[in-house]
Amino acid sequence: MMKNMKTNKETERTEKIFQCRGRALPLGKKTYIMGILNVTPDSFSDGGKFFALDRAVAQARLMREEGADIIDIGGESSRPGFAPVDTEEELRRVLPVIQALAPLLDAPLSIDTTKALVARKALDAGAHIINDIWGFQRDRELARIAAGAGAGVILMHNSDTGAYKDIIADIRAFFRLSVAAALDAGVKPDRIILDPGIGFGKDTAQNLEVLRRLRELAGLGFPLLMGTSRKSLVGNVLGLPAHDRLEGTAATVALSAAYGADFVRVHDVKAMKRVAAMTDAVVRA
Repeated sequence: MMKNMKTNKETERTEKIFQCRGRALPLGKKTYIMGILNVTPDSFSDGGKFFALDRAVAQARLMREEGADIIDIGGESSRPGFAPVDTEEELRRVLPVIQALAPLLDAPLSIDTTKALVARKALDAGAHIINDIWGFQRDRELARIAAGAGAGVILMHNSDTGAYKDIIADIRAFFRLSVAAALDAGVKPDRIILDPGIGFGKDTAQNLEVLRRLRELAGLGFPLLMGTSRKSLVGNVLGLPAHDRLEGTAATVALSAAYGADFVRVHDVKAMKRVAAMTDAVVRA
């Protein structure tokens, strides 16, 4: 089954719809916007801005008003050199936000975590999606929790070494293992999104190659998510700090949509919603 994901009949259906705990997002007609909500003091771009509960809730509501289709909530920074937090601290950060937002928003909520207990409690609190930066290859319990809850999953590529023979072939091989872990645990194919992991275990040249060759991953039979917003990929190319990367991010969002991404994960929702809509008008007609 995993040797040829594209020809699997169940997998092919994921190109038409993404399901997550009763929410259905039809694929192919638009690029979906995932708004980033970092409930952390140390995230690379907006650390501390939305650490307080009232600010986090207000930001999520603003992003939804500006056109975010999904809100991705994270309580532990994953930037280079980040300081890990324990499970209790991560729960203390994210659970009140999810509990507050679940009855307020009509958009799916995603929990960005690598910890099984955080994922389970986040789903209990009303989240719809588990976003794992290690693609279920560090903690298989995440896959079982997702399957039991009927949650959507985002399986991201990551690497400790950054060494590749052929980066796209290596990412495809990683995804085969991640998808197998999800399916073996009982996650349905129409609940899976793949994320190539821009900025994770990749240098600038490698990130550019992934973006340039994105169509080769779009053929795997699962929807793709791209997260380029304000990242070092943009900063290194343009020589700009994180707060001044709007235009560079816009270019990567447009290219991601044109090259096959169904979802983009962004900080600047209003601007990137417009970029995606304009790109969609050209490439999805």
